[in-house]
Amino acid sequence: MKYLTLYILFFCFCSLINGQEKKTFKIHTVAFYNLENLFDTINDPTKFDEASPIMEIKANRQDIYRKKISNMARVISDIGLDVTNNSPAIIGVSEIENREVLEDLVNDSLLINRDYGIVHYDSPDVRGIDVALLYQKKLFTPTSSSSHELKIYDDENHKRIYTRNQLLVSGKLDGDFIHIIVNHWPSRRGGEAKSRPKRIAAAKLNKHLVDSLQVINPYTKIFIMGDLNDNPNNASIKNVLKAQKNKRKVGLKGIYNPFIAFYKNGLGTTAYRDSWSLFDQIMITKSLLEKDYSSFRFYKAGIFNKQYLIQPTGTYKGYPFRSWSNGGFSNGFSDHFPVYVYIIKEVN
Repeated sequence: MKYLTLYILFFCFCSLINGQEKKTFKIHTVAFYNLENLFDTINDPTKFDEASPIMEIKANRQDIYRKKISNMARVISDIGLDVTNNSPAIIGVSEIENREVLEDLVNDSLLINRDYGIVHYDSPDVRGIDVALLYQKKLFTPTSSSSHELKIYDDENHKRIYTRNQLLVSGKLDGDFIHIIVNHWPSRRGGEAKSRPKRIAAAKLNKHLVDSLQVINPYTKIFIMGDLNDNPNNASIKNVLKAQKNKRKVGLKGIYNPFIAFYKNGLGTTAYRDSWSLFDQIMITKSLLEKDYSSFRFYKAGIFNKQYLIQPTGTYKGYPFRSWSNGGFSNGFSDHFPVYVYIIKEVN
């Protein structure tokens, strides 16, 4: 195999008549990261991008933009590196303004050798923030992609609320056909209870996408990822997606959420008023849980919270080290930690 990366040995000792069998697996990282307002320095008159943090900065805006790009590239290049000796094969991202900022990102010196491709559509979000998918071209080949509008309305005046679309990308990851749905669900602005119906609607759209794929093939492999602005125990995930903590309870068309266990153990990806939330999650369908490793299966999940991503001092010590604070650039990274899953396949 002429891959630059991705071989790791797992020693599975099986009771055999002739002794022990050593099995070799390849491993990939699939990740998600909220890039916290990755906007360019150009005012787009068709969007409310002047509300973005970088547009509030009066001096050295271009230098700050380049540093923000470099910081995001550093994190992406590091995710999974210590286990796979590679950056993520696939990573969904949110809070990006346009394709141009993604092109700057993937062409950063830390990522350019990974040769990431981009799948991006403009969303109708009033601020112009979108979701997108980055993928290593040598590992993943997209065969189709589509952007799906979330139609929600204000409770008081019934006006349409324009928010982020949900991105569906299908293709072959190192020979395995998979689907990825990238999300950034409506925020909790106005309070969790008042805004809850918007995320319920987002979950229903997500479930519709999953159902439509499983009607064609109930065994298909689907990754659901994103900043959901809900915790694993909230109604959108628990009652609409019906995501399970226990792998054994996941039915044929069910969904497994490894981040339920993280949340129950008090871990999170973003913090507010000394309280942790686990809004960033990756869920998978039943076919990724099978024990036959002739194709890719789920191995483990994690929150990427290396020390350099944690605020070292001050009022928010211990929180994610965000980029923007008090109207300026803090030289941090994001107000969210990335999340990831490892998938493995036996090598013949």
